[in-house]
Amino acid sequence: MNKQIHFFIHKVKYVVKNKKRLIQGIEEIVKENKKITSEINFIITNDKTLHNINLKYLNTDTYTDIITFTLSEEDEIISGDVYISIERVKENAGIYNISTKEELSRIIIHGVLHLLGYDDRTLKEKREMNRLENKFLEKYLN
Repeated sequence: MNKQIHFFIHKVKYVVKNKKRLIQGIEEIVKENKKITSEINFIITNDKTLHNINLKYLNTDTYTDIITFTLSEEDEIISGDVYISIERVKENAGIYNISTKEELSRIIIHGVLHLLGYDDRTLKEKREMNRLENKFLEKYLN
């Protein structure tokens, strides 16, 4: 198993069931974007933790499903910490009538896209990220 992509569980009870497949998919997405994986940490946690991170580092008082911090100083190297609220993932899975596993895969792809330099601040950017999420979810993680 690749030692550059890690999954950590923090303050929640959750098991990432398809870890090997996720890692392979992430590596393919990075490679397809002509980048190199350095170290990516996925921290699966709760709403409270992400809310506190949002307040402390982003000065935003909202709940969110994902917060991504890019740690690489080189454009071709992908490195970062991706915090995911499994509570938000489960809630969103219910809203979209999909499995938690599928929604978690989508959110992981979303975080990787942020590390690759994609943004979702505008409607156009959101649509492009959603298109890429669907593409990579179908291509590598379904």
